Amino acid sequence: MTLGTLLAGCVVVGIAWAASRVLRGSLRSVAQRRAAFSSSTLYTIERLIHYVVLIVGVFVALSVIGIDLSKLALVASALSVGIGFGLQAIFSNFVSGLIILVERSLKVGDYVQLESGVVGVVAEITVRATIITTLENAEVIVPNSEFVNGKVTNWTHTNNYCRMRIPFGVAYGTNKERMRDVVLEAIKELPQTLLDFPGRAPTVIMKAFGDSSLDFELLVWVKPEYAAQQSGTRSAFLWAIDSALVAAGIVVPFPQRDLHIVSGLHHGSGPTSDAYPSFSAAPD
Repeated sequence: MTLGTLLAGCVVVGIAWAASRVLRGSLRSVAQRRAAFSSSTLYTIERLIHYVVLIVGVFVALSVIGIDLSKLALVASALSVGIGFGLQAIFSNFVSGLIILVERSLKVGDYVQLESGVVGVVAEITVRATIITTLENAEVIVPNSEFVNGKVTNWTHTNNYCRMRIPFGVAYGTNKERMRDVVLEAIKELPQTLLDFPGRAPTVIMKAFGDSSLDFELLVWVKPEYAAQQSGTRSAFLWAIDSALVAAGIVVPFPQRDLHIVSGLHHGSGPTSDAYPSFSAAPD
């Protein structure tokens, strides 16, 4: 190995990097003109091209430098020891990134929720980590292995339609049919509500006899452009439901308890009634 061969190897890697950029740019131009791929598919192909070209470039550079590739088994053995002791997480994230790109279980633009509680839109998938933009516009860098080994809820994996459950309650004795009509009419006026889609009409179901109210739930499909805006969309539905119920004179109860006080105790069952203060109810 000489200084000249070392410089030649660096030049080969640089050429590979430039070739990767040219290939990806050409692919992007063709795809935009012909609309041949979706943005997520194009992103996946670009990433794979980049990795393949760089790997080929590295091997060619090693050959130019004068390293016998047949002897790389020793290097691979050393790397395996390093992976076992300190590089395991990095290697796992790299492999997980390739799995994500090939399987397309995750793509740029997906709205996801992780086991760790991170919720947001996938902004970028890199070789080591995936960048998620939260609803607060914060960028969270998540290791790729978390998507492969953990539980991930992808709200927009196959399509951008999602259904939301909006709980609410009304007072006992409320006319349920009238309440349902009032709520459905109110949410139909919202731009977030998906209408005229077979099998996905909004509906109201009864959930339980609550302590203070009859508990219901609005099941409503939202339009694709609002799928990743669940906090704002949920707020809009709750706001519309409350306003409609108030306007219709339907009571939305607050938590309450009925307390019944027994005046006096039987003789011999405990302390005398004199030990307790007396209460009197004011007349209506």
